[in-house]
Amino acid sequence: MSAQALGLCLLVYFGVLYSISKWVGNSNTNATFFAANKKAPWYLVAFGMIGASLSGLTFVSVPGWVATTQLGYVQMVLGYALGYLFIGTILLPLYYKWNVISIYSYLRHRFGVRTYKTGASFFILSRLTGTSFRMFLVLKVLHWIALDALDVPFWASAAVTIIGIWLYTQKTGIKTIIYTDTVQTTCMLIALFVGIYVLVEALQLDAATIGTWWQAQPTTQIFFWGDWNSSQHFIKQFFAGALISFAMTGLDQEMMQKNLSCHSLRDAQKNMFWFTIALVVVTLLFLVLGVLLSAYAQVSGLTVSGDNLFPMVATQSGLGKIFAYTFVFGLIAAAFSSADSSMTSLATSASIDLWEIEDGENGIKQRKVMHISMAFALWCCMLLFYYVIKNESVIAQLLLFAGYTYGPLLGLFLLGIFSKRAVRDTYAPIICIATPALTFGIATLFKTHLGFDFGFFVLALNGALSVLFLWLSGTGLPMYESASPGEPTTKSS
Repeated sequence: MSAQALGLCLLVYFGVLYSISKWVGNSNTNATFFAANKKAPWYLVAFGMIGASLSGLTFVSVPGWVATTQLGYVQMVLGYALGYLFIGTILLPLYYKWNVISIYSYLRHRFGVRTYKTGASFFILSRLTGTSFRMFLVLKVLHWIALDALDVPFWASAAVTIIGIWLYTQKTGIKTIIYTDTVQTTCMLIALFVGIYVLVEALQLDAATIGTWWQAQPTTQIFFWGDWNSSQHFIKQFFAGALISFAMTGLDQEMMQKNLSCHSLRDAQKNMFWFTIALVVVTLLFLVLGVLLSAYAQVSGLTVSGDNLFPMVATQSGLGKIFAYTFVFGLIAAAFSSADSSMTSLATSASIDLWEIEDGENGIKQRKVMHISMAFALWCCMLLFYYVIKNESVIAQLLLFAGYTYGPLLGLFLLGIFSKRAVRDTYAPIICIATPALTFGIATLFKTHLGFDFGFFVLALNGALSVLFLWLSGTGLPMYESASPGEPTTKSS
């Protein structure tokens, strides 16, 4: 693909998204930006959340994992479904009961101001790190495809990307994103289906032979029961998947903000139910695509693997322009569907939880300042990855660190929901900072000296330690007495 063609794709893509933002309306109120006036159609939210869940990292990485982990990711996906069930039946009723815009407002009711600010800060840290890392990876692929040929500096492409996202989200925020996510999810699914179709044709498979061919592939094992020390063991993967979806979706302002834009709890639960089914099916199809990509690379003598597998086969292997263009549109959609909602949720949490913005026109001005600030912070983080850290293995560790920060959030919400234990609000920030560090040390010792790899199950250890120390901090305090939720709980409501 030429640099000119890629540039045209980006212009068309941003043009479509900006047109959608103008079509949605010019309402500039905080109620529209934060919650779409509680009028979002649940079926659009459900469909769009697929794209938000399948970030650029997932779009590229999941097919590339098949060569090394086979179809073991299915075990985690099944766990996701269990976690989403808990979100729909436990968390959503809680959020609607308290009528919150930022989900971390619940921590203020339950534990106190310092705990509330700490939870919101951990989300902002996690989301800034994770979103900028995913955008960094996607831009690196686009530079590899064409932008390097034009000598476009990374800082410039990152700035154009961030400004483009800010432009179509600046006024109506989550209301616009609900509709743009629908377009972006469609782009990703088209790329997925075109990729499967083209590869099936290239491998000369048909209904009569595909079953036998599939069984002969070395990358189609789904369940792993043999080695308990392995990070791929079914028990670890399944329950880690349940915890990850519960924590990184149910305790994540980005994902829950869309659910809370629905008119009622019933609509939000219908959204969660259908989203779960759709996400499981789509993820399974991405794994099927990974099997086909690995097989095609082997047959064609390509030595590429991992995150480079899908981009290389789609754009450099001569399988046609349709495959190449749909891949590029799908990759851009996967990146932006995560980045635009992240920017909006970061602005929401920072405005409500940290700044506690005022009502009226002054509150709108404060929200705009915070929105621009979050856009600038994302750009700075991307430049940090590219120009300062550079080493991708180190950057991957930073992404892992972002995952660690959900452990304290998991502990806070579990303790708040399933017990009446109070905590010492003054100690909560110290505990929430210390437990991820302690978790990392324990996981490292187990892997080094016992050969036991926690893998993604490290979130369970992190959450358990957080619950333990938070529980101990509340020794001697009276039990929590639930108050009536009543009116919305933040000034910005």
